Amino acid sequence: MSIDRFIIKKLDSCHEEQTRINLVKLFKLRIQKAEKEENKNRPTG
Repeated sequence: MSIDRFIIKKLDSCHEEQTRINLVKLFKLRIQKAEKEENKNRPTG
């Protein structure tokens, strides 16, 4: 299972507020990292 799917599955089943906040933060960081990689690999011009 990919990390992203794991995070989504945990968010779906988790009821503890602080854990949910941390999972959302982690997911946001992963999205930002992926966007940076995508922009880095995009040709300029």
